[in-house]
Amino acid sequence: MYSSSQSQQKTDITRSESVRSVMYKYLEKENELEFHKIFNQVIGYNLFKDFCENDSEEPIQQFKFYEQIKQFEKTECYDERKKMAREIYDNFIMEEMLSHTYDYSKDAVISVQKYLLKNEVPVNLFEPYIEEIFSYLKGKPFKKFLESDKFTRFCQWKNLELNLQLTMNDFSVHRIIGRGGFGEVYGCRKADTGKMYAMKCLDKKRIKMKQGEMLALNERSMLQVVSTGNDCPFIVCMTYAFHTADKLCFILDLMNGGDLHYHLSQHGVFNEDEMKFYAAEVILGLEHMHKRFIVYRDLKPANILLDENGHIRISDLGLACDFSRKKPHASVGTHGYMAPEVLSKGTAYDSCADWFSFGCMLYKLLKGHSPFRQHKTKDKHEIDKMTLTMNVELPDAFSLELKDLLESLLQRDVDKRLGCMGTGPEEVKSHPFFSGIDWHQVYMHKYTPPLIPPRGEVNAADAFDIGSFDEEDTKGIKLTDSDQELYKNFSLTISERWQQEVIETVYETINQETDKVEQKKKAKQKQHFDADEKESDCILHGYIKKYGGSFASLWQTKYAKLYPNRLELHSESGNNKPELIFMDQIEDISSDFVPYKGEQCIQIRVNDGSRDGRILLTNSDEIGLKEWAYSLRSAHKVSQELLGSMAKKAGKIYGSERDGNKSMYIIGGGGGGTGLGGGGNVGANIQKNSNGAN
Repeated sequence: MYSSSQSQQKTDITRSESVRSVMYKYLEKENELEFHKIFNQVIGYNLFKDFCENDSEEPIQQFKFYEQIKQFEKTECYDERKKMAREIYDNFIMEEMLSHTYDYSKDAVISVQKYLLKNEVPVNLFEPYIEEIFSYLKGKPFKKFLESDKFTRFCQWKNLELNLQLTMNDFSVHRIIGRGGFGEVYGCRKADTGKMYAMKCLDKKRIKMKQGEMLALNERSMLQVVSTGNDCPFIVCMTYAFHTADKLCFILDLMNGGDLHYHLSQHGVFNEDEMKFYAAEVILGLEHMHKRFIVYRDLKPANILLDENGHIRISDLGLACDFSRKKPHASVGTHGYMAPEVLSKGTAYDSCADWFSFGCMLYKLLKGHSPFRQHKTKDKHEIDKMTLTMNVELPDAFSLELKDLLESLLQRDVDKRLGCMGTGPEEVKSHPFFSGIDWHQVYMHKYTPPLIPPRGEVNAADAFDIGSFDEEDTKGIKLTDSDQELYKNFSLTISERWQQEVIETVYETINQETDKVEQKKKAKQKQHFDADEKESDCILHGYIKKYGGSFASLWQTKYAKLYPNRLELHSESGNNKPELIFMDQIEDISSDFVPYKGEQCIQIRVNDGSRDGRILLTNSDEIGLKEWAYSLRSAHKVSQELLGSMAKKAGKIYGSERDGNKSMYIIGGGGGGTGLGGGGNVGANIQKNSNGAN
């Protein structure tokens, strides 16, 4: 079963030919028709794979080879990798060499053999083959894919993606799970796919009251930067943003395991090994931001959320800032975690500030309070003063490696701070405290979390305790047109995250249902065409591909009907009037097939006054193409002979012995404009000849 929204998706995706034409032009204009641009999209990848495995005229082993290499690279067990390496070598390298169909360079095979002879299987063992595989796939296979029904399906999905306009009606909203300065966070479910998300709703009136417009727009920009491209499993990322008349809505990863501040209050402080787990995952989250020139500025346990398995994500990018063009100098953040340079008004800073906050956060996980908040003071000025002046005394119970880590992170002098001396996150990752950590394993979530949140519970404050805003606060605030204008470009869909959601949920169902609809439509149309031609003088009819289309740049599938005097080209939908090519418009039909865009084509040269050029027809069925070529040439020849004969007769009747071909004829007919076919009569309207006789 799928929802009415899914049914709408299916309806939207079935308008194939018109969608294909428009999307082809759009993708071409945006330079999105390149191999890697489509291959690196999850829907594009799946459809290209489907084409290579099921639709290609010849088996494409290179795609299977690529997938085996990727599976090999993800295999963690060394012995398993050795076994896989031997199978790949035997099945994809040796087999082609022995059958003399080997298309890869000698350098690639020498590189692989060198390692295998030493019984070594590094993760990048088959890397030399990747580019060579791509070089092959982006040639003929990709060109054929662009002409196939699978590419039409890709266009349908992309059209759906680009036309998404979300509203509150697209989500079922569940209980509140948090509240901030501008709004609330709820659990929600997307109606068409059933995927769970967190919905962060900011109140436009409250934003206006607190003059927070730029903060809200900045958060949207920062979320877009961290959520686009390679996925980061350690940041709460955004999939959609949209707005209503009174709300700004962010659709974010749902983290139902609570935050580290909450778990500190429930669990108590963490030991060094437990803290090391959280520290390692936070480092990778910060690394993702810093590579994109974003300083987070609000690192603290309350902003570190747990998923249902206990892994973390950094949340709330409201204070994050892009420092790629200009370094920030504002004093923002949480007292007790802000770096000295952030507290020093007017001092510019960059991502180094986050490593100081990181040290403060680790201390809090170990001791239950910030290193600069002594005796549970809440005086912000006192906390800031201690941050700027106090040397932190670390407990003797801390290991030497831990002490050195914290002392290095809590350096007030930025040039001496760990993470700020040239190589950024790599300095922190290579510190002795983290020795023995396999960072790839961290990225893959392979380390066991120290705390797994209770299943079936909402690991957050009670909805009653979270409370709600006092509506009286914003009663006098009015939203003007200029206020709304600020948010005109707010709505956004993160392509790769939407595609991943679709693949995980409704992709197979929608494709199967759409295939059924299109097959029924084609069968019904063919039945209709067959019925139409039973009593007619149609010579040949069936599917054929014509180069051109709305933008003269792609192959379009047409249902062609050949009569003695014309060729009719019908669209697959059958809704539009057919394109008519009359035999007297045709100057020449190629005697041999003409190669074009990797296809063997029938070339027809026409000149009817409105067009002067060539028409290219092809068919994946070689026998069918030959039949079309023979039938077209025969029909054209008979038509020319008939016209010549009629011209000679007319010449005798009107006293002209000149070449009948110099006279001009318009062949028309009754029977619904079917000319020589369809039961119509032949009519010859003879224009004045060169002697002026009528």
